[in-house]
Amino acid sequence: MFVKSTLAMTLVQLEYVVAVDTYRSFVGAAEKCFVTQPTLSMQIQKLEEMLNVKLFDRSKQPVVPTEIGSQIIEQARIILQESQKIKEIIDSQQQEIVGEIRIGIIPTVAPYLLPQVIAAMMDKYPDLNLKIWEYTTEDIIHHLKTGILDCGILATPLGDPAMSEIPLYYENFVTYISKNSRLFKKKAIDADDLEDENIWLLNEGHCMRSQVLNICRSTKDNRIQGLTYNTGSVETLIRMVDRNDGATLLPELALAELSVKQLTKVRSFKSPEPVREISLVTHKNFIKKRMLNALKEQILAVIPKAMKQRKKKDVIGI
Repeated sequence: MFVKSTLAMTLVQLEYVVAVDTYRSFVGAAEKCFVTQPTLSMQIQKLEEMLNVKLFDRSKQPVVPTEIGSQIIEQARIILQESQKIKEIIDSQQQEIVGEIRIGIIPTVAPYLLPQVIAAMMDKYPDLNLKIWEYTTEDIIHHLKTGILDCGILATPLGDPAMSEIPLYYENFVTYISKNSRLFKKKAIDADDLEDENIWLLNEGHCMRSQVLNICRSTKDNRIQGLTYNTGSVETLIRMVDRNDGATLLPELALAELSVKQLTKVRSFKSPEPVREISLVTHKNFIKKRMLNALKEQILAVIPKAMKQRKKKDVIGI
C-alpha cells in the first residue's frame, strides 16, 4: 500500500511539473490540473526538496525551468507517456472507442475536410470526445511536443525527428485567375506563367504560403498599387481575385465550395502537378493508437481515390 501511494504521488508531482513547463505559469498549470495553486506549488516544492534541485526559476515571468529542470521535465514527459500505455493496453481490449482526443489542424485544411469527418466520427463513436483547434503548423508542432495536442492534421514532410507522420492524401494546387488576366485564356498553367502576375498570398506563418512561394519562386505577392494585404483565409484570397484581379493558388478540396461561375476561373497546372502532402502527425511517443486509427479511417473515407496516390505528382515542401 505504501509503495502504491508513493508511486501515485510521484506521478502527480510529475504531472504538475510538466503542466507548469507547458503553460509557464503556476496559476495556469493549477487551472489545467483542476487543483488550487497552493496545492500544486506545494507538491512541486516537495519534489524539489526530494531531488535537492530547483526545477523552475520563479523570479522570471513567465516562469522558466532551470537548466537541470529542463532535463528532468523532459524525462518526466517520457515517464508520464509510458505510464499512460497501461490504460491504452486495457482500452485496446474493449470494443468501444472512448475517451478524449485533442486535434490541431491547419486553417487551409479544416473547412474542406472536417465537416464530413466530424459528423462521421460523432455518429460512429458517440463516447469519443473530440477537441479540435485551428493552428498554424508551428503552433501544432509546439503543442504536440508539450502534450497540449494529441495529433495534428497538416502539410508534410516536416523533417522533425520528434514527430511521426502518417501520410493521408496528396492534394493538387490549382490556380484561380481573374477574367482580366492574360492567363485566363490558357487551359493549363505552368509555374513560369505566374512570374509577372499579382499573386494573393496567405500571411506569414501559414505553410501554404511557403508552398505557393516554392511554386512561384519569383512572383510578386499581394501587391497592387498602394496595397499590401495580409490574410489567413483562403476564402478571402478568392474574393480578392474576384474584386481586385490578379491570381491565387487554391487547394483542390476548396473547389467544392466554388460557384459554377467561379469554377470558370480555375486552371490546373501542367504535369507533374504540384501537390501538398497532408498527414496525421503525432509525437513519436503517442499512445492513443486506436483513436488515431479511427480518425485516419474516417478521413480516408471522404477523400477521393485519386488523391490517395502520389504517382506523377510533385510534392511541394513547406
